Amino acid sequence: MTKLVLFDFDGTLADTAPDLGAAANVLRRRRGLADLPLENYRQYASHGARGLLRASLGMAPDHPEYEAVRDEFLTEYERGMTRYAALFPGIRELLNTLQQAGYIWGIVTNKVEYLALPLVEYLGLHTHCAITVGGDTTPHPKPHPAPLLHAAEKTGFDPIVAIYIGDDERDIIAGHAAGMATVVAAYGYCGAGTAIRGWNATAIAEHPDQLWGVIQHWAQNGRKA
Repeated sequence: MTKLVLFDFDGTLADTAPDLGAAANVLRRRRGLADLPLENYRQYASHGARGLLRASLGMAPDHPEYEAVRDEFLTEYERGMTRYAALFPGIRELLNTLQQAGYIWGIVTNKVEYLALPLVEYLGLHTHCAITVGGDTTPHPKPHPAPLLHAAEKTGFDPIVAIYIGDDERDIIAGHAAGMATVVAAYGYCGAGTAIRGWNATAIAEHPDQLWGVIQHWAQNGRKA
C-alpha cells in the first residue's frame, strides 16, 4: 500500500540556520552589537523569527517593538535565505529512494509560504514534492494538527498511513494529534540535552542516513515501529 511521508523543513530536510543567523546578525550590527557566531543560532532555528530575535537581541513577543523588529528580520532573511541553505547530507538520496520505492512525500513547515515555497524550489525539491504546507496555509500552525491533516487530505491519504518527521517537540505533538506516526530528526535543531525521548515519538533518527530504515520499519509495523 502506498504511504505518505511528511517532513518538517528547517532542521529536518534543510540546514537553514546559517542564513537565519546571518539575518539576525544584520539586526545586531544595526544596533551597534557585534556578530554572534552562526553556530550559536542553530538551536533556535526551528523557532523562526521568535527564536532568532530572542537569541540575537533578547527580544520576546511582548516587547513593544517586537512586530516591527520581526518584520525587519524577515526582510533581511528573505534577501539572503539562499546564501548558505542546503539539504542535510543524505536527504536528497533519501528522497530519491522514497520516490523510487513508490512513497508519496511532502513538506509541512511553520515557515510562511512566501519564504517556504521559493526555498523548496531553490533546493530542487518541488519536482517530486507532492505538497508544501506553510505556516499560513491553514488557520493554525503546528503544534495544531491542521497543517498535517490538510497535507493528508490534499494528497488523498488517511492520516493513519502517514508518518511525520520533524526536529521540534511541536512537530511530534502535531503528528500525534493528527493520528500519524512520528519521528524525531535528532540531527536537526533539537539542541544538546533536549529530552527528546520524552516526546514519545514512534522513532528517533540520529542521522538522516537512519531515516530510510525507520520509514521501512514503520511501513511494515505501523505506529509501533
